[in-house]
Order: sequence, then C-alpha cells, then structure tokens
Amino acid sequence: MANLITVARFPLLIFVVLVLYSGNPAIQLLAVPLMGLLIALDTVDGVIARRRQEVSAIGSVLDIMADRAVELVLWICYADLRLVPVAIPIIYVIRGTVVDSLRGFRVGAGQAPFSAMRTKVGRWLVKSPFMRTPYGASKLISFTGLALTQALGTYAAQGVVAQDTARLSLFIFGITSWISVAFCLARGMPVVIEALPRPGGSRGSS
Repeated sequence: MANLITVARFPLLIFVVLVLYSGNPAIQLLAVPLMGLLIALDTVDGVIARRRQEVSAIGSVLDIMADRAVELVLWICYADLRLVPVAIPIIYVIRGTVVDSLRGFRVGAGQAPFSAMRTKVGRWLVKSPFMRTPYGASKLISFTGLALTQALGTYAAQGVVAQDTARLSLFIFGITSWISVAFCLARGMPVVIEALPRPGGSRGSS
C-alpha cells in the first residue's frame, strides 16, 4: 500500500505541471492544493509503511526516487516560468546526482538509504525530525507559494490584481525557495563527507 502511494505521486506530478502551464489563472490556482497533496503524500506513505510494517529498502529507494522527481521537475518548471533563478534547479540536480550515487553503494549492500550514516551528526542532519520536518515545510511553502505566484502573475497580466501583489508574492516565495536550498545542501553534505576516504584507510587496487 505504501509503495502504491509513493508511485501515485508520479502521475499526480505530471498533472500538476499541466495545470501550472495551463495559461488560465483559475486553473493555475488548482495547482496550490494539488501541490500540497503532492508533498503531503511523501509523509503519508512513510506513516502507512511504518504502521503496516511495510518498511523496506525498496520502499526507501522508491521514496527517494519520487522525492527527486518532484523536486527536480518542479524546480525546472519554476525556473522555466521565471519564478526562480536557474541556479536553484542546477544546485538540486548536482546535489541529487552526487548524493544519490553515493547512497547507491549502500543500497547495493542491502541497506536502506537513510540508514547508511555512520556519525551522530550525519544521522541528525539526514534522519532527524528536526531537519526533515522544516525541510519538508520549506518545500511545501515554496512549491505551493510559487504556484500561487504563477496564478497571481497571470491575473496581474490581465489587470485583475495589482502587479505589486504578484511581485511581493514572488519576493516572499523566492526567499523560502533559497531556504529550501540551504536545507537540501545541509542534509546532503554528511553523505558526501562520510563517503570520503578515511585517513589511513585501505585503498582498492588499481
């Protein structure tokens, strides 16, 4: 059940993108609650997996896969719509590629991706609710806020709302977007650091 919920995020993501590009501000506004549902399902699948004892390595991989798809597709779309600078999707693409590739070594050994951290600091940054909850909240606020900004911008172009309203929305959710980037980098850093060779460690033969 949990994995089905995770997989369901993919068609929902495609539908949300179509709504964002509809060109009709009334339809674009639908992206706000749909975006909230898209992000909320990331929590729902985890809760169901734990309650039904369906936690597994493949479930963790699917969860990360869905998260990456949602993050990258939405940031790229928002950059294309000129709501965020292109630097944001570039950062997410590089961070996701590096971190997920490094995690792949652990998954190959049968470990769940989030269970591979060796240090307390690494586990705290990657797994603790203190880091995961505000990071999820920052993405929820940013993605829904930027969807609202897109609709406001279309309304402003039609003269329905003031341009200043659309610009203020863009400014506010631009800030929350960079906050999300900061959390993203902070949670990826320990994965990279712990993958570095340890001093005095053995090297593979070349």
